[in-house]
Amino acid sequence: MTTLDPLDARILLALDDEPDAPAVVLARTLGISRNTVHARLQRLAREGTLEPFSRRVPPAALGFELVAFVSLQLDQAAGDAALEGLASIPEIVEMHATTGDGDVLVRVVARDTQDLYRLANAMLAIDGVVRAATSVSLAQVMPYRTRQLLERATTQPAAQAVDQGPDVPVT
Repeated sequence: MTTLDPLDARILLALDDEPDAPAVVLARTLGISRNTVHARLQRLAREGTLEPFSRRVPPAALGFELVAFVSLQLDQAAGDAALEGLASIPEIVEMHATTGDGDVLVRVVARDTQDLYRLANAMLAIDGVVRAATSVSLAQVMPYRTRQLLERATTQPAAQAVDQGPDVPVT
């Protein structure tokens, strides 16, 4: 994945403000050529920097009001097969390999607690899943965001965006 430069960040912020804006409008807004906007958006899409449109659809709009996080312990000998089995469950919307007590942290969506119970049993039925610990989200107090990072990236490259303090040399 390519690191965004300040112009990429400006283009993405303009799209964040007007998601349906055609390249010509973005170009006019940003004071750059339409071809530059078009070429950069194509490059970002090709390199996997832009997420699929479906990421913008909240699961609640599909009837999945409940969000939970499940820490799973896996049998290390069956880890890959277990991950494939977990990925086949549509209500698992995200998975991360983690350190600590669990091996994988999954975010699941469910219609209600009964549906969550069904999902928990489905995950535990997968060969290689040993144990599950579930935490139900009561409220999303801050949604996933990257806008502030994009705003910072408009003035400095991403590699320099973190303030490392005066005693740490930047490499």
